[in-house]
Amino acid sequence: MASTPNQTSSKIVPAVLAVVVLLVLAYVLWRVDTSPRTDDAYAYADSIDVVSEVNGRIVNMAVRDNQAVKRGDVLFAIDPRPFDDELARANAALAALDSQITLMERTVKAQQYGADSAHAAVERARAAAAQSIQTLKRTEPLLAKGYVSAEDVDRARTAQRAAESELEAARLQAQQASAAVTGVDALVAQRDVARAEIALAQYRLDMATVRAPFDGRVVSLKTTTGQFASPFKPVFTLIDTRHWYVVANFRETELKNIRAGTPAKVYLMSDTGQQFQGRVDSIGYGVLPDDGGLVLEGLPRVQRSLNWVRVAQRFPVKILVDRPDAELFRVGASAVVKLQPGARAAR
Repeated sequence: MASTPNQTSSKIVPAVLAVVVLLVLAYVLWRVDTSPRTDDAYAYADSIDVVSEVNGRIVNMAVRDNQAVKRGDVLFAIDPRPFDDELARANAALAALDSQITLMERTVKAQQYGADSAHAAVERARAAAAQSIQTLKRTEPLLAKGYVSAEDVDRARTAQRAAESELEAARLQAQQASAAVTGVDALVAQRDVARAEIALAQYRLDMATVRAPFDGRVVSLKTTTGQFASPFKPVFTLIDTRHWYVVANFRETELKNIRAGTPAKVYLMSDTGQQFQGRVDSIGYGVLPDDGGLVLEGLPRVQRSLNWVRVAQRFPVKILVDRPDAELFRVGASAVVKLQPGARAAR
């Protein structure tokens, strides 16, 4: 029996629909492959724990929770009185040491004068000893000729021995005077130590006032004036608002075309009407597996069971946002990201 027109059309329509569905599916897969998109993303910014580098009680809390601050703004101040006293004591120690150095320099000069005088006495004694020797040499030959008496020769010999003794005594005195000459090198070294103590005291005093190292926003502030602050104990957290990122988790099957610098479109769930441009800053190279891939005693622990459905792992892709809205972006805010591997990054 021949087919009626209605029967023919009823067979064509499902075929056309199937082809359309396949084409749409192929297009969707192509778009997913060439323009990855995910809503598994969140806003992120670097942050630091603000701590005091010195011990002390907070006397001025200059900020409040969630306040925006500029670089150099005072965040809080520690009681400066102990550090003022420490600096004053260090300056007084340096002044006393300078006075001691001045007195010691005068003493050293006097000792040097004494040493010089002793050396001059040695020269005089040496000259006298030389003269006595010459006198004895001239006198001794005259005894045999009768020109001098034996007493005259004895006196010359006694004078020569006395001159030698005086020369030796002068030498010993000169050595003693030279050994007595001191210096100021040790005190000068102490002065360097005192100046270092002043610099350290000044540094502690400066650190008593904590300032913002960059433009940011204060969060997690749960204390106020009167709290005792100490190093390594955070007072609050400061978010670096100079740069905002969106961390998007993409499947590992979508990473092959993603590179640093790949353009991206970003919007936050808090205001989907605003769209932001960005670019890939970096791609994560490690995540903690949740399927038993732990290492025990140097060997990987592998589950015995088989997973019939294998889910692709997700890796974080860090995207730097261009011209973010400072009032809209918050750390942890939900976001949607669409990458454009084939497009050029905006400059």
